[in-house]
Order: sequence, then C-alpha cells, then structure tokens
Amino acid sequence: MAMDEKGLGRRLQALRVSAGLTQQSLCQQAGLSYSTLTKIERGAIKAPSIFTIQSIAVALGVGLDEIMLHTAPAGRLARTVKKHRSTSGISFVYFDINGCLVRFYHRAFTRLAEVSGATTDLIESTFWHYNDDVCRGDMTMAEFNAVFGKAIGLDDLNWADYYLETVDPIDEMHELVRWAAAHYRIGLLTNTMPGLVEAMIGRGLLPKVDYEVIIDSSVVNAIKPEAKIYEVAAGKAGCPASEILLVDDARINLMAAEKQGWHVLWFDDYNPDESVARIRAALEIAD
Repeated sequence: MAMDEKGLGRRLQALRVSAGLTQQSLCQQAGLSYSTLTKIERGAIKAPSIFTIQSIAVALGVGLDEIMLHTAPAGRLARTVKKHRSTSGISFVYFDINGCLVRFYHRAFTRLAEVSGATTDLIESTFWHYNDDVCRGDMTMAEFNAVFGKAIGLDDLNWADYYLETVDPIDEMHELVRWAAAHYRIGLLTNTMPGLVEAMIGRGLLPKVDYEVIIDSSVVNAIKPEAKIYEVAAGKAGCPASEILLVDDARINLMAAEKQGWHVLWFDDYNPDESVARIRAALEIAD
C-alpha cells in the first residue's frame, strides 16, 4: 500500500497552520527548500523521505506518528514502536554524528587552505569562532559563508560543499547503527549546521535507517552541552531519562547527558572496533 501523499500534505498543512507558521518560516526551521515543502503539501511529491518528514516534525514540535497518522500503512508506523530493552534498562539510543558516524572534517580545512591560500590556522580559528552560532541557528548558512569567505579571501565559499566532500563514514559504526535500528528505538543528536543532516543521509554518509527522532541543533536552537538540547531530546524520545543512551565522542557532551540521568558511552574514532564492542555490550538485549 502506497503512502497517501495528498492526505500527508493536508495533514502537514493543518499542523503548520495550527502551529502558527508560514511555509517560509517552517522551511527555515526544518532546513527545507520552499519548493519542496509546497510540493509535499499539495501532494506533488509522492514519497517524501522519512528524514524530510522527521525534520518537519521536529520543527513543528510534534511526533512523527502524528504527521504520519492515516497516511501510511500500519507496518511503516510499527517500525517506530519500541522494540527491545537492554539488560541495563536502555530502550532508546541517540548517536552523535561528527566523530561517531563520520570522521571529522579537518580535511576540509586543508582543502580550503589549498584553494584560498589562507593559512590553516586562520581557517580553523575563523570557523570555530562562528561554529556555535550557526549550529545553534543564531546565524544562517548564508551569513556564515559570507563572513567565513571574507576572512579567508573566498567570495563564493559554500562550506557545506567542502564538508560533504571530505567527511568519511565510519563503517564500523554504520554497521552498528543498522543493527541497533533493528532492535532498539534510535535517533540522532547532533551539533550541526542547517541542512547538513539531510544532505549527509542523501549522499549515503549516514546509515539509511528509520531514525525515530533527529535532534538537529540548528532546528531546536540549542547545542550540546547546553541543557535545553537534552531536554528536547528526552521529550522527543518519549521515555524516562534512565532509558536513554547517548553515544558521543565529546566527554563534555556525555557529562551533560549524564547529569540529565542518561546512560552515556564515549566513542573513540581511533579505536572504532573497541568502541563498537563496548556499545554492543551495553545494548545486550534483555527482552
């Protein structure tokens, strides 16, 4: 049975209007193009990706099942239902992206240095000066590209292109995520710039599984290790904090999650096999 795209479009439009959002404002918050949203609402896109719908759900502050209500076969909705619980009580797993699912983007700095002639020190210092602002959604990608490009002498800089072309998937973790998705409810919890999560999924840089929740810092306007992003993530997971596991490569992010009552595991991308073994041990299935 195919998705009822017209029913989905009407449902999205009703939820958007109820939230008091224009199409333009929803596009901005969800990291979508205006044409994509308008096509979904009028039913012109027959099968929008689950990741697009998830981004819209997060921006609207509703659950994925609320959007999909009466628009998808029961089997599709069933995949979002809790599957197992670990012996340690974990039922929901959040995975970080940079440093966990892909190796970090320092090669992009080197590439920019080659193209611009600027020093890597200047490139990195400029990037990190503005990174939190754009990841929190306080600065748009256009504004970031403009200020970053001006600092290093590139008028047409598009950081997303350099990022997407130089990150490397961590194969061991991709395999683990696919396994985890078959046994647990899972999601992504990431400090990221607008539009990058969907672009990475589209390019195969992230595992193509049904993430029940995607917490994109630029959408929720908070970054790890700020308390707000964990509170939003816990609410979207819909389970007690004591049942949530965060896998992250930054100890400061893990400490903040632990203060919220979450389980935490540090991922070491220099020793992915060892890290994966620890995660699998923590996710030993109890039921």
